[in-house]
Amino acid sequence: MRLLDRDVNLNELSPLTLAFIGDGVYDLLVRERLVCEANRPVGALNNEKIKTVCCTAQAKIANEILPILTEEETSVFKRGKNAHAMTVPKNAKRKDYHTATGLEALFGYLYLKGSTDRLRELFELIEKIDLNSDNKGDK
Repeated sequence: MRLLDRDVNLNELSPLTLAFIGDGVYDLLVRERLVCEANRPVGALNNEKIKTVCCTAQAKIANEILPILTEEETSVFKRGKNAHAMTVPKNAKRKDYHTATGLEALFGYLYLKGSTDRLRELFELIEKIDLNSDNKGDK
């Protein structure tokens, strides 16, 4: 289910356009989870959100869920990851930024495709990932 009932040809959208919408979709899922957990001051909610919505966390998340993605989803992720963004935030590693862009492109694609169940499934898996662990031996 999408919020707006408008036609869109997913094959005509650039990976950065998919990431643009996916960033908002992912951000909304994180915000909804936080609000449903507890009524907190907005500043506290935002501080918690930032821990999951930063490119370092998104890159880690992407690497964790990559093995369970379908071939189609992996293709979208790779298109987003390999897209040439003009700028990289100064506090971000280029590799993490591109990987996070791939994750956002995937979320944008699934949202625009109307694959809400798959978005929920992936987000439930993401919620179980320990973002504080340091897996230097991985990928």
